[in-house]
Amino acid sequence: MNQVAFAVAQFTAIRNRIRLEEVDLDDQTLADTVEGLTDLHEILAAVIRSALTDEALAAGLKGRIKEMQARLGRIEERAAKRRQLARDAMLETDLKKLTAPDFTVSLRTGTPSLAVLDDKQIPETYWEPQPARLKRQELLAELKRGSAIPGVGLSNAEPVLSVRSS
Repeated sequence: MNQVAFAVAQFTAIRNRIRLEEVDLDDQTLADTVEGLTDLHEILAAVIRSALTDEALAAGLKGRIKEMQARLGRIEERAAKRRQLARDAMLETDLKKLTAPDFTVSLRTGTPSLAVLDDKQIPETYWEPQPARLKRQELLAELKRGSAIPGVGLSNAEPVLSVRSS
C-alpha cells in the first residue's frame, strides 16, 4: 500500500506543478497529461483486480462453507440416528452393556428435562425480561421516506467505490 501512497503523492505533485506552469490548461488535458506521466492508474487498476480476486475467493468460500455446513449437519444427524438405533436395540433386547476392543457402551438412566405444559401458569419470577432493541432498518426506512423522528437523523453520505466487471 506504500506504493499507492507514493503514486498518489507523485500524481498530486505533478498535477499541481503543471497547473502552476500552464494556467490556461483545461481539466481534461491536464488529467490526460498527468495520467501519462504517472503510473497511478495502473497501480489502482492492480489494486482493484486484487480486490475482485479476493471477493471472488470470498464468494467461493462462502458457498463451500454452506456446502460443508450442510454436510456437517447430515453427518451429525446420521450419527445421532445410529446412536438412537443402537440405544433402541439395546433397550429392546435388555442389553445393559456392550464391550468392544475400542469402546464400551452402557445404558443408564438419563436426567429429567424440563417439560412446559402451560406457560401461562408459570410464575413471573421464572420469566426473564428481554432488553429493548432498536429497529434500525425500520428507522432508516422512515427517515428515507422523509419522516422526522426525534433523536435520529440521516448521516452525510460517504463516497462509495463502484466496480463493474465484464
